[in-house]
Amino acid sequence: MRHISHTDINYADLFADFRDPNSGAVVMFSGEVRDNNKGKAVTHLEYEAYEPMAEKMIDEILNAALEKWPLNKAICVHRVGPIDVCGCAVVVITSSAHRAAAYEANRYIIDRVKYEAPIWKHEFFTDGTSEWGQNCDCSSPSHPHHHEHKHHHAE
Repeated sequence: MRHISHTDINYADLFADFRDPNSGAVVMFSGEVRDNNKGKAVTHLEYEAYEPMAEKMIDEILNAALEKWPLNKAICVHRVGPIDVCGCAVVVITSSAHRAAAYEANRYIIDRVKYEAPIWKHEFFTDGTSEWGQNCDCSSPSHPHHHEHKHHHAE
């Protein structure tokens, strides 16, 4: 399965594929485009990716999660191109016999994808400006990331 999508992500179909008699827990994270950021109204986002590297890195992240937790399945799909407000930018789904593993692995996957995968977010605002945004709000006690983004641009 490809991890980078040029079309809308149908997370209902993806979620349905995770029904499994061995899974007592299925956790889905959906990164949605909101209508505001930093006090500015957002019209839409556009994501770009270096796809061969992003595909490989997401595979590696999923495999690391499968080794670290007793998961039955794990998937991550990230959208590229324009995405309207309320659209889905990224989905991570994990399944396991128990909820702790499914939740922890899900958080681990999205945090690493947002921090490590070569995928870039471009936000467009109602005032006509745009900004290449930080792609990672992924600091947590279990998976801290101490980094600064050097790619802040305003048009």
